[in-house]
Amino acid sequence: MSTPPASRPPRTPRRLPRLRRDHFIDLRPFRTSPAFTRLWIGSTLAGLGGQLTIVAVMLHVYELTGDTLAVSMVAVVGLVPMILAGLYGGMLADAFDRRVVALIAASVTFVSTLLLAVLAWTGLETVAWLFVLSAVNSSANSIVGATKSAITPRLLPRELLPAAAALQGITVGIMVMAGPALAGVLVAFSGYAWTYSIDVVLMTSLFLGLWTLPGIRPEGVIVRPGLASLRDGVKFLRGAPNIRLQYILDITAMTFGHPIALFPAIGAVLLGGGAITTGALTASIAAGAFASSLFSGPIGRYRWHGRGIQRSIQVFGAATTLFGIVLVTAALGWFAPGVVDENHANTVLIVLAMVALAATGAADNVSAIYRSTMMQAAVPDTMRGRLQGVFMVVVAGGPRIGALYAGVLATLTALWVPSLVGGLVIIALVGVLVRLHPAFRSYDAENPVA
Repeated sequence: MSTPPASRPPRTPRRLPRLRRDHFIDLRPFRTSPAFTRLWIGSTLAGLGGQLTIVAVMLHVYELTGDTLAVSMVAVVGLVPMILAGLYGGMLADAFDRRVVALIAASVTFVSTLLLAVLAWTGLETVAWLFVLSAVNSSANSIVGATKSAITPRLLPRELLPAAAALQGITVGIMVMAGPALAGVLVAFSGYAWTYSIDVVLMTSLFLGLWTLPGIRPEGVIVRPGLASLRDGVKFLRGAPNIRLQYILDITAMTFGHPIALFPAIGAVLLGGGAITTGALTASIAAGAFASSLFSGPIGRYRWHGRGIQRSIQVFGAATTLFGIVLVTAALGWFAPGVVDENHANTVLIVLAMVALAATGAADNVSAIYRSTMMQAAVPDTMRGRLQGVFMVVVAGGPRIGALYAGVLATLTALWVPSLVGGLVIIALVGVLVRLHPAFRSYDAENPVA
């Protein structure tokens, strides 16, 4: 007689690993500094409005000209004024009360946006006016951004600067994710005048955040704006190889991996969907930035910021190449619904393009967290305004150079070429540059050295 097999105990179902709380973004800056909290809220709402105007101007120029290169030139025309404003604004931030400098620059941004709205409401807008007011807007914003970045280390202890940078990623995510998509819908259904007007209203929140700050004068030796101040900044930068290389790496990424100026044409003739596709593609970049900031707990605890910058920018390059491959697929007519135009979209490829762009946004935001923290921790307060001015020029100027690269190359070849080629260039060039500067890879956030 056979013995019945021993009964096995019931198998306990495996639990899925739970996401630990320390994986999420660090919110201690809000609890530590009410002034930082108010500034963050004001900057987020104003940034959301600013994105409405940026996308609306791109669409407005494309509607008036039908020319992709003209859309690219919106960014290029403002490049030199923005560089000069950023550099001089940084000197102002190192010589005067940073709160006052930021308030004056924000007022210029407000007036230029108000003029855009008035011109649109009266039907007097021209391509020339769009170019001029966009240049004024971007120049004033570069001063505001540089000054606010120089203010942040005075509101928070050094150990919370990575968390503050991650919260800035949330700001970018909200304003760029919601802004372009909302701009596309507003332009499509209500027109340009309403879009610019909403930005005017949202801009008022920035004044609240700045107005309630305490006076913040720079510490250390104060040098009045001028050639002497500029020479001091250049001299410091020459002796700051880590800061210098992060500038170069960011310019590389933004020059060869920033195809936003092509989005109106891509939405009109390659992927279809028109203005709504333009907004969705731009918003997907911000969605990636938002997600990477939301789960930025481990990012903030990683101390080797040089390596973090290198790896994240190379991932950015790989995702840019993937976006180019999606556009090649669209050019070949794959997954097309028969007709692709502003009213008929290639939905499958639009989704794939959004995934690739979300990956670029996530990677760029991780790089930005490390770059911003390095800037704020390694640069002394007496130099912080000038170096933040240069930093803002790099951050805002790189995409404008990228717009020119993308517009010219796409005009000479095809819409998919700039992204496909540019992503490969980023991966290779970043690897070479970091290899030539091994000290950058060993940068330690606990012992910051410029």
